[in-house]
This record gives sequence, C-alpha cells and structure tokens, in this order.
Amino acid sequence: MPGAVFACDPDTVTVKGDFGQFDFAIELAQTPQEQARGLMFREQMDLFAGMLFVYPSARQPSFWMKNTFIPLDMLFVDETGRITLVHPEAVPGDVTPIPGPDGTIAVLEINGGVAERLGIEEGDVLGHPAFDQDIAALPCG
Repeated sequence: MPGAVFACDPDTVTVKGDFGQFDFAIELAQTPQEQARGLMFREQMDLFAGMLFVYPSARQPSFWMKNTFIPLDMLFVDETGRITLVHPEAVPGDVTPIPGPDGTIAVLEINGGVAERLGIEEGDVLGHPAFDQDIAALPCG
C-alpha cells in the first residue's frame, strides 16, 4: 500500500485493504460540539455513509451509543490513517463505554455490519485530507 495515491475530497473517506478500495460519503465531526452529538438522534444513514471524528492530537477516545438509534461499526485510526481497531456492531442506546486504543487521531463511524461485509479490518488504511499528508499511509495525489 505504500506509495498508493488517491484524490482528496473532504466529503469522502477512502478505505483501502486486501478487499480493494471503497469510498464512504462522510460528515466531519471536528469541533467538541460536533463530536459530542455525533450520530445521535439519527433514525437512518445511507448504507455507505459515515461520520469521521478528527482530533487535534492523538488520544485514547471513548464512545458510547446513548441516543444513537442505528448500530454502528467504529474504526479507530492512528495518525498515518491506519485502522488500529474495528469495533463492530455497537448497540443502539447502550451507554457502556467503547474505548479506542491510545494514539487514535480519528474514528470513522459507519453502519453496523458494513466493515464485515466489505472485509475491512485492522491494518487497512484510510485516506482523507485531514491526515498529515507527510506521513499518511494513503496520501492525497
């Protein structure tokens, strides 16, 4: 995968792995307010859509599903855009914390079951202009 290049689009996240490459139409959650609300209160989301949470620095985030009505897969991502954890099928309404690994710079939330359906797994990479392009595993071209 090193050396692979894709066209940057702030409204799209490209996921690349052994399964091939797939684009998700996304919304960005960058501010604390956007991140706190996330996908709460949504009754549906297009099948290949999602929300990308981008943090100003690496951290160990924790999510929950309070007031979230749709099951979600959560892809935790390091500063290079590499997926370090896939948390599948988070349960709507569950307030149990879902911790991500230390060193997380972004989290992509997609519809529950889509990661398994496409074959997305840890080690796959995300491409998006929010990642530092000097170290990105899937840099913009």
